[in-house]
Amino acid sequence: MTDIENQRAGFAAIIGAPNAGKSTLVNRLTGSKVSIVTQKVQTTRFPVRGIAMEGDAQIVMVDTPGIFTPRRRLDRAMVASAWGGAEDADVVVHLIDAQSHIDSEGREGTAADRRSAEDTETIIANLQATQTKVILALNKIDGMRRDTLLALSQKLFESGVYEEVYMISAANGDGVEDLKQRLARSMPKGPWLYPEDQAADVPVRVLAAEITREKVYLRVHEELPYSAVVETTSFEDRADGSARIEQTIYVERESQRPIVLGKGGQTLKWIGQKAREELNDILGRQVHLFLTVKVDPKWQDSRALYAQFGLDFDV
Repeated sequence: MTDIENQRAGFAAIIGAPNAGKSTLVNRLTGSKVSIVTQKVQTTRFPVRGIAMEGDAQIVMVDTPGIFTPRRRLDRAMVASAWGGAEDADVVVHLIDAQSHIDSEGREGTAADRRSAEDTETIIANLQATQTKVILALNKIDGMRRDTLLALSQKLFESGVYEEVYMISAANGDGVEDLKQRLARSMPKGPWLYPEDQAADVPVRVLAAEITREKVYLRVHEELPYSAVVETTSFEDRADGSARIEQTIYVERESQRPIVLGKGGQTLKWIGQKAREELNDILGRQVHLFLTVKVDPKWQDSRALYAQFGLDFDV
């Protein structure tokens, strides 16, 4: 335990375009699985608070949804949530996928690279307009040439919104410890906000729903665009110490239901098994998980689901 007089605690927000690696970085900083990580962009739908300890400092990480140009109600709520997370933080890190950003300017760049670069420009413009000073973190630097990285950081620095730059790989941990120490120094003096051994401030029903949603995307990400959400409809503590969890996976169209079910229910069985194994691990007890798949073309307009994730329905 540290002396309470020396304790520091505050909030650090990680913002960036979808797929910049924000969730991977939060998981790396906290040393536990707080945010779901999939190969699909836009998997973080609400700010997750992961808690990282560094010496006398407690850093509450706000992992925000990716900031992009919103098209639907859910998009608007997610982007508003991301900017809200940044406004409330003591320090903000703007995470950029360095390789993708460089590729966006060349022939080898994909449409996704160019979209990501546009989203980054939008974020920089917003930071300039609000005169917010942030830390730049260039991510996914593995295998990149140092002169290429220096030229990119120089170019980005000319926007006037960055105080300093860190070059990191959230996936393998390179440079992350230096960034963590910098975040710790930014925390205001004051008592810790959470117990020392707590890794996240996420309601367990929401965490359970997100873990199942990760498994849905890991299994059917090719066939299913962003048309699925998971709601924990029942969470019951059993007398024998185990937990009974019921969840509904909502899809938008009847044609998507068989994709989630799979032949003879095999896909749903796999999703349930993987989610249950991880929940057993995270909750430290046996979990009995029951999944149902329902079609609801209007799930994106459900106030209750927005409330579950702490998103503003009326943005």
